[in-house]
Amino acid sequence: MQDKTSPFKVILGSSSIARRKILAEMGYEFTLMSADIDEKGIRKETPEELVIALAEAKADSILSKLQTINNQEKDERPIILIAADTAEAILHRLPVGDYIKEAEPTLLITSDQVVVYEGAVREKPANEKEAREYIKGYSGGHAATVGSVLVTNLKTGFRKGEWDRVEIYFHEIPDEVIEKLIEEGTVLHVAGGLIIEHPLIKPYVKQVVGTTDSVMGLPKALTEKLIKEAL
Repeated sequence: MQDKTSPFKVILGSSSIARRKILAEMGYEFTLMSADIDEKGIRKETPEELVIALAEAKADSILSKLQTINNQEKDERPIILIAADTAEAILHRLPVGDYIKEAEPTLLITSDQVVVYEGAVREKPANEKEAREYIKGYSGGHAATVGSVLVTNLKTGFRKGEWDRVEIYFHEIPDEVIEKLIEEGTVLHVAGGLIIEHPLIKPYVKQVVGTTDSVMGLPKALTEKLIKEAL
């Protein structure tokens, strides 16, 4: 981990423990905020479009939260937004509290991920049965993760997002290992029920074409690239 004494602040818009760990490993200090969105209500034609749209929706939700907090702290009359085409347009019109007033910028990082298996998009399993079916499908087979990173500069309104894809190949996964994973429960809370860094599944990962940090939910190289572009 490198020590980054940065002239900017970072908000990680995620409740994911893995993403927190990765961003900390990158050397950044950050605060956490979570988004309240209906992920199932957002649909796109391709997984790449979907993960970008979800990351944007998360950013919009957090910007709305920040604006609400800011308005609650004001004694002056509230600002009423009549219409705006995009979240960026809203950002330019409305101050987001201290994040815009301060000299150094604040960067909001949001992201999303899905698993693609045999051309179908898989999000978090609905239940244990679905998680079991997912993992059995990976056994001796292949899946891919498609993840997005979106960085929004709260001071300037700049926003950019990109996606990253990783291909994963598996050995045969014994049924008893699958049952242990289901019993433990972590797989129910991740896209496609897929956790390649888990000690139970790691021995059965044959090949990863891409980076493990991307599979875990936050590709380091892409995140660094977007942070530099946002400043």
